[in-house]
Amino acid sequence: MKNYPKAFIFDLDGVITDTSEFHYLAWKKLADEIGIKIDREFNEKLKGISRMESLDLILALSPSNNNLSADEKERLASKKNEHYQELIQSINATNILPGIEVLLKEIRRNNIKIALGSASKNATEVLKQLGITEYFDFVVDASTVTKGKPDPETFTTAADRLHIPYEACVGVEDAKAGVEAINKAEMFSVGVGEIKHLGDAKYVVQDTSELVFEEIVKRYNDWNLHKGVR
Repeated sequence: MKNYPKAFIFDLDGVITDTSEFHYLAWKKLADEIGIKIDREFNEKLKGISRMESLDLILALSPSNNNLSADEKERLASKKNEHYQELIQSINATNILPGIEVLLKEIRRNNIKIALGSASKNATEVLKQLGITEYFDFVVDASTVTKGKPDPETFTTAADRLHIPYEACVGVEDAKAGVEAINKAEMFSVGVGEIKHLGDAKYVVQDTSELVFEEIVKRYNDWNLHKGVR
């Protein structure tokens, strides 16, 4: 007998839409302003982690920034967010990644809860601009939790607010830190991207167009059977 999960928890960037380029450009602009050079290769380290953690990694590239006060760091992080918010004004429904809206509709059709678990404080605004807010029962963002990914708090908070047991949840992520967070929460993890980066996920697809509801449910059932859960 097929056993359906009771909730899907999606990451935002790289899963629902791709604002990674905007994040990169915003961080690069801030870094340039404080005399630090970053490139796309370095930007890979910033994916899936919080704004302040990202800032610390950038500041560590220049020893002269070692003694910045907490207030100064907050000012720099806010400046980056201003750059980012300017860039995302152009986002609309055409920026939803392939297959995602079809998947959201299918999940809804099966009366399964949907949450967003994002490291971005702009998550709610991005959903609004994409025109898909109505699909989501709850949004967890950086203002909701105290510990970012790879800590499981983002995903456990979503499940708790939806009143769903963790093992009945599917988490969908494109970052290694996100997959680690899902696994720590003891949920079924789906990775979107290269398996060499996301090999710890229980199920990996190369891109969002391969996120097919019935296939995810099948893999989720196989995982449950493997655990001895009926």
